Amino acid sequence: MLKNIAAVFALALSFTASAQDYPNRPITLVVPFAPGGTVDLMGRIISERLSVHLGQPVIVSNRAGAGGTIGTGVVAKAPADGYTLLVGTQGQVLQPLLYKKLNFDSNKDLLTAATFASVPNVLAVSMNTPAATMSEFVEYARSNPGAINMGSAGIGSINHLVGEIFQDRANVKLTHIPYKGAAPAMTDLQAGEVHALFVNLPNVMSHVAAGKVRLLGIASDKRSPAIPDVPTFAEGGVQDTVLDSWYGVMAPVATPQAVVKKIQDAVLAMTQEQDFAASLIAQGAIPFARNAAESAKIMEDDLKLWAPVVERLNIQMD
Repeated sequence: MLKNIAAVFALALSFTASAQDYPNRPITLVVPFAPGGTVDLMGRIISERLSVHLGQPVIVSNRAGAGGTIGTGVVAKAPADGYTLLVGTQGQVLQPLLYKKLNFDSNKDLLTAATFASVPNVLAVSMNTPAATMSEFVEYARSNPGAINMGSAGIGSINHLVGEIFQDRANVKLTHIPYKGAAPAMTDLQAGEVHALFVNLPNVMSHVAAGKVRLLGIASDKRSPAIPDVPTFAEGGVQDTVLDSWYGVMAPVATPQAVVKKIQDAVLAMTQEQDFAASLIAQGAIPFARNAAESAKIMEDDLKLWAPVVERLNIQMD
């Protein structure tokens, strides 16, 4: 009995010691998608800044595949010591709802130490779509049910689910055309093969600037400083559609609280820097600083929002 107590005490001391000198070696920041997308962009933006605030190199590792579940699983199953972290979004909230055969549950096996950015979702349309404003788009869609094709990065993607909520709130019917990723969907949007795409703003800004697609609305509670002339969905007549995507730094749920606090404080300090805010705004994002407790509440709210949508659509991914 005494030996067991001594072992537990020694283990507790080792955790305390490791938390006190954390970090003392490089940290891996897993991006669960391939280079080039918004999640990868956010990871690249924060890695160098986290290195400065934590005093150790933060190395980005792209672990793409299976809708982000491969990279998420790597972190969920990693040692809970703060040296393997994840660039997370509400995609991690959605994964257990969409993929029934996962060997982890990101809503239980991961925590968000802090969030650092909010990225708006926007409605982008092809130049041949018969609508120049949100109200015209809704009016046309109501008069012609199913005539407007809505592209997405795939069934169960955030593009798809935001589009489903939009249809419900606007009382319209669009025809969903899923692609294998956002890039081919964007290519066909520019070509006019699909009419509409609900997408993260950073993914579409360059195409808007080039005059290849146009934006009708932004699914936020206020306009974006990057596109101040684009109205919110509510301003366009579609209410209850604040559907921003948040980005945060996640860790295994058993990570010592002292380590989580160090990560949290580093992320929150980063969001207060003017040049960091400027780098986000240039990409169509804004700083969104929330601590670990506030981030947990955001994940709970997201689960309440998205679970009924996934259930209604009966989406089950392999």
